[in-house]
Amino acid sequence: MTATKTYDVAVVGAGVFGAWIALHLAKRGQRVLLLDAYGPGHSRSSSGDESRIIRMGYGADEIYTQWSRRSLVQWKELFAATAKQELFQKTGVLWLAESGNAQLQATVDALRRNQVEFEQFDRAALGLRYPQINLDGIASGIYESQSGVLMARRAVAATVAESVRLGVEFKLAAIAEPHGSGTFEYVTSGAGEQFSAKEFVFACGAWLAKLFPEFLGDRIFPTRQTVFYFGVPAGDDRFSSPALPTWLIKNDECYGMPDLESRGLKIARDQHGERIDPDTQSRVVTTTEAEEIRRLVAYRFPGLAHAPIVETRVCQYENTWNGDFLIDRHPTLSNVWLAGGGSGHGFKHGPAVGEYLAGQILDEAKPEPRFLLANKEKLQRRSVY
Repeated sequence: MTATKTYDVAVVGAGVFGAWIALHLAKRGQRVLLLDAYGPGHSRSSSGDESRIIRMGYGADEIYTQWSRRSLVQWKELFAATAKQELFQKTGVLWLAESGNAQLQATVDALRRNQVEFEQFDRAALGLRYPQINLDGIASGIYESQSGVLMARRAVAATVAESVRLGVEFKLAAIAEPHGSGTFEYVTSGAGEQFSAKEFVFACGAWLAKLFPEFLGDRIFPTRQTVFYFGVPAGDDRFSSPALPTWLIKNDECYGMPDLESRGLKIARDQHGERIDPDTQSRVVTTTEAEEIRRLVAYRFPGLAHAPIVETRVCQYENTWNGDFLIDRHPTLSNVWLAGGGSGHGFKHGPAVGEYLAGQILDEAKPEPRFLLANKEKLQRRSVY
């Protein structure tokens, strides 16, 4: 089957990165085709699930603080334009850590330099404000009052819908592994349909390593990540916003969100799980995983010690070696771009990623060195949180 139409840009992958790349290109007058094997923000993607944190704190990695600020503005603009303001929940974000935590202090310094609104609390003040949290081992906290939660899969769907309104074509298609060198002419679906474009962007999350095994097979590390929702006691608002904000506890390497939309308290470990194949990994949590998270919830939130698990999710991170994004040209295909490596923190940055890559393609803007493929190593040493 021969391609019958040529687009300016074909974007493969309709997760948060691909959706915002397509939207920014459409805003700049490009004829864009957006392709995805399962649909925008589908349940197997890293952009799926109900919610994702948007925060400004990144330790000394100020590029992500700046991108988060810029992205929050654009998320709010999108939601206002589409009458979906509920897709951003301003819960605030609370950082908790032990005495002398270097990242917490670096975050304070970076937030000040970037004029981000925040408050600092010592142990005594935290105890008064958040009595529902067991503060054992915690010495201080930072509260970002303007940050919060993006309602993830619906936010991706809203982004794609807005891009379609602006002229982007969306097609459901599974794209075969690209091959060759020089100028790439078209991608081919599993059904044999060809899609031609002048430029191609692959924003496939955990599938990037499978589509480009020669270059990314040992540089993108998909890992299994489990998420749990605990039912809150009847008539108890201690675990809902505003009584409880979104929170990150450095001591325990965990994060979570208050009871939003009556789904229950969300909690997950921010540790890399086992390496997986996104097509074949089990999407069912194990008894061991459930027992471990029950112990953590009972420890940090004693009021939920006997709360039921009401929902679970198994998704994946697609990590680079240190947590920086991958946004670069393909090494041998001159008109092919790679965008991924969200590394568990990428969702919030979708608008900034789309803006950045549109500038790379259309303006030949100067690239950010930390996003280049040449700087991606083959051994995981996480440094971006």
